Amino acid sequence: MKAFVTGGTGFIGRSLIRQLIARGYRVAALARSQEGAAVLRALGATVVPGDVTDRESMRAAMRGSDVVFHLAAIYDYAPEAQAQCEPINVEGTRVVLGLAHELRVPRIIYTSSLAVFGDTHGELPDESYRADGPFLTEYDRTKWQAHYEVALPLIAQGAPIVIVMPGAVYGPGDTS
Repeated sequence: MKAFVTGGTGFIGRSLIRQLIARGYRVAALARSQEGAAVLRALGATVVPGDVTDRESMRAAMRGSDVVFHLAAIYDYAPEAQAQCEPINVEGTRVVLGLAHELRVPRIIYTSSLAVFGDTHGELPDESYRADGPFLTEYDRTKWQAHYEVALPLIAQGAPIVIVMPGAVYGPGDTS
């Protein structure tokens, strides 16, 4: 089985790649930097130099994949990082999920976030719940956009996307 992974250098992505390789997958993982490439190589993945906003940097490596895992996102509340949220979290998601659908990858796993629900005021949401803001952070707003304006419309067009929505993520190797 062949898997293509974005966000493989992140906390969840590193764990995912370790699990995929342990299960016998051939993993191709996107890297924006030499430092990221070194992390991915150490995990046993094949490095794909590129960026989620650059469709052509991913095309060859994604082609023929059995599954695409899209985890890449800016999850940084520093003011200088906020400008990157929309290009990466929204447009990058549009590019990755759109390319996977175009290439007819049979399974696409998109990591969204419970942040798209915002403040539920104590209500226990399910898949039908929708909050349209206000948002506490740029991360929350852009993950909402990617979820509702990118992923769900592609699903409606027949893309085989499964959305996962972690809430709090922690564990071994967490440095936050």
